Amino acid sequence: MILVGSQRGGAGQLATHLLNDRDNEHVAVQELRGFVSSDLQGAFAEAHAISKATRCKQFLFSLSLNPPKETEVSLEDMMKAADQAEAKLGLDGQPRAVVVHEKEGRRHIHVVWSRIDAESMKAVNLPFFKERLCGLSKELYLQHGWELPEGHRENGWKNPLNFTLAEWQQAKRLDLDPREVKQIFQGAWQQSDSMPAFKAALEEHGYYLAKGDRRGFVATDIHHEVYSISRWTGVKAKEVKQRLGDPERLPGVGEVQKSLDARLTGKIRVSIGVEL
Repeated sequence: MILVGSQRGGAGQLATHLLNDRDNEHVAVQELRGFVSSDLQGAFAEAHAISKATRCKQFLFSLSLNPPKETEVSLEDMMKAADQAEAKLGLDGQPRAVVVHEKEGRRHIHVVWSRIDAESMKAVNLPFFKERLCGLSKELYLQHGWELPEGHRENGWKNPLNFTLAEWQQAKRLDLDPREVKQIFQGAWQQSDSMPAFKAALEEHGYYLAKGDRRGFVATDIHHEVYSISRWTGVKAKEVKQRLGDPERLPGVGEVQKSLDARLTGKIRVSIGVEL
């Protein structure tokens, strides 16, 4: 899910913008929480009035949540995502408003929180909110099984044999989510119609096709992990064999791993902790 957030003031202007029905076919205030007022303009005016007792000028935090194109997401799931964002940002329990926009059959929501803590009369600090939202955005893509956009594809999507030393050092700090690995395998499968095409597609991401011990198809990587093609693509073994042919045409796992070991330089081995 695409998340875009910002700290801001301009309560009246923001309320007017969110209630704009000229650019949206449908506009609805889904939730007003923690405000006395029962309308959006009044709620934001309250937040502004409370902020005057502080030095905070950007007393609101505004977040838009947009599902990827060609996906259908229920309002319930969007509200769950808003709750997750609230927790990530440290805005738990703060007064908030949720506005739903719909245009050409596509729905997205805007969530606006007051940053002012009514008890301490201080603004909730939001350090690294862009990084936190980016992390949540990626998690939501994976939760829903959506294809990750390029911006969320870490070094695990590249072939490690093509890494620079700096990329290796960065990759050591990144644990590739198994759901991402599955997307890599499924994407390679979908774009391939033969064994050579599938083999090449996997190798772009550092996975190498091999013959498994039980006459099936597997892939391996520089860490000697072994991946069942059927399991990681989600395709039945019979269908895998129909498309890829005879696994006997491929080298065994051990042979492929030895070849990969030989291609790693000593310097890189030390950097990433690969032992031979």
